[in-house]
Amino acid sequence: MENEKHLRGYQVDNAQKGYAILKELGMVYLSMSVRTGKTATSMEIARLYGAKNVLFLTKKKAIKSIQGDYQDFGFSKYFDILVVNDESMHKIEGDFDLIIHDEHHRFGAFPKPGRSTKLFKEKYSSKPMVFLSGTPCPESFSQMYHQFWVSYRSPWYGYKNFYRWADDYVNVKQKKINSFTINDYSAGIEDKIMSDVSKYMVTFTQEQAGFQSKIDETILHVKMNPVTYQLTDKLLKDLVIEGKDEVILGDTAAKLLQKVHQLYSGTVKFESGRSMVIDTSKAEYIKERFAGKKIGIFYVFKAELDALRQVFGSENLTTDIDEFNSTEKNIALQIVSGREGISLRNAEYLVFYNIQHSAVSYFQGIDRMTTIDRPANEVFWIFSEGGIEDKIYKVVKSKKKYTTNIFKKDYEKRNNSSLV
Repeated sequence: MENEKHLRGYQVDNAQKGYAILKELGMVYLSMSVRTGKTATSMEIARLYGAKNVLFLTKKKAIKSIQGDYQDFGFSKYFDILVVNDESMHKIEGDFDLIIHDEHHRFGAFPKPGRSTKLFKEKYSSKPMVFLSGTPCPESFSQMYHQFWVSYRSPWYGYKNFYRWADDYVNVKQKKINSFTINDYSAGIEDKIMSDVSKYMVTFTQEQAGFQSKIDETILHVKMNPVTYQLTDKLLKDLVIEGKDEVILGDTAAKLLQKVHQLYSGTVKFESGRSMVIDTSKAEYIKERFAGKKIGIFYVFKAELDALRQVFGSENLTTDIDEFNSTEKNIALQIVSGREGISLRNAEYLVFYNIQHSAVSYFQGIDRMTTIDRPANEVFWIFSEGGIEDKIYKVVKSKKKYTTNIFKKDYEKRNNSSLV
């Protein structure tokens, strides 16, 4: 191929290490930082392994990019590949001699495995596997169990389930949810867990790759319209707001957290399932503050995209990465679906309309503009004055998840009675 891309030296080295592990153990985990080329490295492992029919499971938004790497690096000369998103796994037919699973940390839920995790194990547990993730256990080392559980080659294959594994690998604590006491399994024993899985892993950082990129984060506060604060204060006080046609209900801590999180950024989802934009202050601020700049915007709730569209208009905003790369339009992406497998290197700035509860969204989201030759990435957080976003930011930046328990501690004093 005339314009065929070539692997960087460190990708070749990592592929050779990965191949040796795959050949010996039947499974390898590429724990390589964002933008260090995990996709092409995994395909080079497939080539070295002699695979002829490869299944590559990923997120829907990343499919096009992965198919591009397959063609651009010339791997089509060596093996066939099927690139499918996890959600379509149940439709896949045929036999494969190697399975590559992208963003493998998505299988890290505990104490129970997720639906896709169980299906993956059911269909492919006996197959050779390559796992990819820049953040294998972003919030807890307990997240490692089900990531390896999907293969019969797991070092913990002898354990019947997560609970029995936790007896040996987790400092199980107790916490109260409402009036119930439950076990907290999040304190996985790092040294013991990593001692067992390190032989499967190829770990590589942006610093090792020669990245000089620095991420500069700036928090900007926006005064929201009075109605935003009025509604939020009333909901925190009464746990319900009844309108003429709609109801906002926060009768559990989880629902109240979600509604407060929505309201402080100017939207709300009613009990009916319908959503409404009540305040476009954030979108208006972003448009004015970054006028004339090409930006990538991350939002959390669907109605926030409606707010952005109202303010920016279709002539200035897209949700399609190809249109973003080929025009002067800004792009708006939902954080969970856009934090992985997408490069926003063509953006001048990254702007977060809101902040998601999880550490993985934080760490992967802020890295979307990073490239090996980009010296600095400027990331802006747009938080409401007096809102919940600063509290969430402080927690996720410390590699933790903002939970209902933390929310209750933050807001219980605002309510006449204990949050349920």
